[in-house]
Amino acid sequence: MTASQKPAVVLFDVDETLVHTGGSGARSWDAAFRKIYGVPADIGEHTSAGETDPQVATETFQGVMKRDPEWHELAMLYAQYLLHLAQDIWHSEQYHVMPGVEETLGALGDAGVTLGLVSGAMEGAARTKLMPANLNRFFVFGAYGSDSPERPELTKMAVQAAGRLYGGITPDKVFVVGDTPLDISAARGAGAVSVGVATGKYSVEELTAAGPDHVLESLDSPFPGI
Repeated sequence: MTASQKPAVVLFDVDETLVHTGGSGARSWDAAFRKIYGVPADIGEHTSAGETDPQVATETFQGVMKRDPEWHELAMLYAQYLLHLAQDIWHSEQYHVMPGVEETLGALGDAGVTLGLVSGAMEGAARTKLMPANLNRFFVFGAYGSDSPERPELTKMAVQAAGRLYGGITPDKVFVVGDTPLDISAARGAGAVSVGVATGKYSVEELTAAGPDHVLESLDSPFPGI
């Protein structure tokens, strides 16, 4: 590896990249719909992996309520979702950290790489999901679904934030790590280096087909450039 191939900043997705919440998010969306509207809501029936929280809320609302939500209805759902998630995440029996995460984050930090988050989850949700594993301590900054409902846009925002944080850092020095083809395409659209990690629902072969710069089976694998 040459010096130019070493990342200056690495941005990580949260769900299925850093942690598996054991269904805590889905249960919390369901609880929010039940509390406000008295109806169950299965986000898995209406959304796909890698979508942002605003997309999840809107598409699930459309599927369950059979109409578009008003902005204040989304605001109420967000509030109830976050309140339920903050409790549920601590009791989720299948919650676990993905293989190699702490070791990789530690090694990147030791190598002088700045770590950030780039997550489709709202900031409050993303940070809450990392709390049981005490992973928030690794991340300096981030961009979230609460910054933009569109993953390509929020990824660009994260890459731009990296450039502002350290003047002179160009997108090709920023690596974006995620478990879905949406993460890969968003990184590419932002001019960043894309790293697919096959710890979610997509295999190495499926992620490779999305055209990333690198693909890892898990974060137990050697990280590119380090």
